[in-house]
Amino acid sequence: MWILWLILPGLILISLLLLFNLLVRDRNLLREAWSDVDVQLKRRFDLVPALVETVKGYSAHEKKIFEDVAQLRSQGGTAQSLHDREASENSTTQAIRGLFAVAEAYPDLKANQNFLELQKNLIEIEDHLQYSRRYYNGCVRNFNNRVESFPSMIVAKTFGFQSAEFFEIELATERQGPEVKL
Repeated sequence: MWILWLILPGLILISLLLLFNLLVRDRNLLREAWSDVDVQLKRRFDLVPALVETVKGYSAHEKKIFEDVAQLRSQGGTAQSLHDREASENSTTQAIRGLFAVAEAYPDLKANQNFLELQKNLIEIEDHLQYSRRYYNGCVRNFNNRVESFPSMIVAKTFGFQSAEFFEIELATERQGPEVKL
């Protein structure tokens, strides 16, 4: 019986250490996932000006759209918190859609090789960004499950681990399927 009283505290301590290490691992995966999102946002941040300049040459009278894209791009580079970054990213996505809508009105632009290459690169970056956001949200889910589940929640609260925020779509219209006209 006395052996049980010696072994039990050791088992509890080992369990607490394992749970702490799992929380640290999940938090680091979460940080890595956010870094991946940040890299894709930076790639898009660098590509958008070239796309804007190409379209601008064909449609000088669509000045408002170019100003909006440029302003959103500069705001995106300064956002620090996840919430600010998320809002900026959603706004930039909307502005880029507007830019492509302008391009639809100019058949010569749609056939321009530079524009086609930039558009292809931007679509590729948007795909990578989508994959990065999905991976980030998966890491958030796993981390939050661990932080909010018993008995790891005891360790999480003791050491100050808090639930993370998901990267979410801001506009309800983005949840709808796109309209396709043939």
